[in-house]
Amino acid sequence: MKITWLGHASFRIEIEGAVLLIDPWLEGNPSFPNEHRAAALAGATHILLTHGHFDHTSEVDAIAKETGAFVVGIPELCAIFDAHETVEFNKGGTVDLGGALVSMVQATHSSSVGAAYAGTEAGYMIKGEGHTIYVSGDTDIMADMDWMGDFYNPDIGILCCGGHYTMGMEGAAYAAKRYFNFKTVIPAHYATFPLLAQSAQPLVDALPDLDVRTPAVMETVEI
Repeated sequence: MKITWLGHASFRIEIEGAVLLIDPWLEGNPSFPNEHRAAALAGATHILLTHGHFDHTSEVDAIAKETGAFVVGIPELCAIFDAHETVEFNKGGTVDLGGALVSMVQATHSSSVGAAYAGTEAGYMIKGEGHTIYVSGDTDIMADMDWMGDFYNPDIGILCCGGHYTMGMEGAAYAAKRYFNFKTVIPAHYATFPLLAQSAQPLVDALPDLDVRTPAVMETVEI
């Protein structure tokens, strides 16, 4: 399994027979070096969307057209991108994406594409190659993390932690310790805008017993 941070909340996950792009935002992302665009998108099979905000969906049309990847997410959000092949499902549902089993779970945030209703925000549990990855999407701490951690038992957490728009470093560390049994944690949604936390060191310091990875943009974590 290979997990590559594309900056902000965007990730590339190579798992089973799938290459999943999570909320891919490359053009206009101040963290992403444009000269690496081809490498970031190479072989992409699916685009997983957690919600509709511009820093998660503004490149969906371009990337879907460029790669032919399926757009995956909640029905109302997929409907906005219905010019492309889509995989629509909803919270509690699980879809098989190239052998990776992807379940949609709750998040607490907001969701729209411009003024258009885009369904509700979500996270994902991605199971494959002997691991389960929790992609939190944009969220605050929530009590639902209790049953999610118990039911899906993810060992890898990709957690938003930049603060202001989502839970911050302290909140992400609390959630990791209180609700989950992670072995590996990777921070997301930080070091992009001035309003967000610029360093994940507080998360590293708060989780001394976990393997907290803080890859550079386009650096791959292999698990």
